[in-house]
Amino acid sequence: MNNVLSEPTPEQNRAVATWLLTVCALVFIMVVLGGVTRLTGSGLSMTDWKPVTGFLPPLTDEAWNEEFSRYQESPEFQKKNSHMDVDDFKGIFWLEYLHRLLGRLIGIAFAVPFVYFLVRGYIPARQWPRYTAMFVLGGMQGVLGWYMVKSGLVDNPNVSQYRLTAHLSAAFTVYAFMLWVALSLLYPSDRGPHPWFKRTALLWGFVTVTILSGGFVAGLKAGKIYNTFPLMGDGLVPPGLFAMDPAWINLFENTTTVQFDHRVLAISSLLLIILYWFKARSAELPARTGKAANALLHTGLLQVALGITTLLMAVPIFLGALHQAVALLLFSVLLYLAHSLYRY
Repeated sequence: MNNVLSEPTPEQNRAVATWLLTVCALVFIMVVLGGVTRLTGSGLSMTDWKPVTGFLPPLTDEAWNEEFSRYQESPEFQKKNSHMDVDDFKGIFWLEYLHRLLGRLIGIAFAVPFVYFLVRGYIPARQWPRYTAMFVLGGMQGVLGWYMVKSGLVDNPNVSQYRLTAHLSAAFTVYAFMLWVALSLLYPSDRGPHPWFKRTALLWGFVTVTILSGGFVAGLKAGKIYNTFPLMGDGLVPPGLFAMDPAWINLFENTTTVQFDHRVLAISSLLLIILYWFKARSAELPARTGKAANALLHTGLLQVALGITTLLMAVPIFLGALHQAVALLLFSVLLYLAHSLYRY
């Protein structure tokens, strides 16, 4: 075992960074698969949670019938899917099962190399809490996912938009944590933040709020109404934005308001990205920052185009999942930009 107090070599840092980036890629897939699970109505097909023993799917007809029997007791079956037989049930079960299985695989993909790198001394003792926090946050993400699912197993066969957005937020947080640490290992620097770091971090925060507002759109299925653009009904501003009392609750529970807010935030984000890119062209920025700024513009344009197309087509599964994937890609580009200016 290497001395855990010694500094890792550049080769060791690259190995740890590669591991973290691999886990980030798995989390990226997990987010997209979660979106597909939601869009296909598969998320409530598994009515219990066995994080240790539930890694095997039903393997016999008897096991399938038992699983289906539990689903038949759920409000989703009783209020929406009472027409289903066991074969129909299998169609929605597999996506949720794969989503949960991938979560377990991510845990293994993190824990096993982590122990290996600890034993080999690739990770100094002072950094152990950082990686332990990653593992704990990943585990809590699984707990939060079940907490979200439980909200749709009581009376209303729809998960809480609050819990869905919290689940999405947690996934982005774990992803950002690992990606930031990986970039720090690949691009070590003792320099202080670049003058552009603050404005980049603010833009990253604004775009993150926009993405999370999409969680409320998804949770309320607000993309299924007002499938026109730029108008909502007969005007840019639809009626009934503050139909609920108290007024603030419209931001989170009024489908019209939630969609309107997401539109405004998305277009504002794009305008800010274009302004950022335009000013970055004449600024003295590190080489990798300039390339990332170009990627930011392209990704921002793609995301807004996808969002509008998804809305106009009333959220087909493929476009809805792609829109969520590009949201995380946009988030990643901004994180890379912020990091390149924090350690330039």
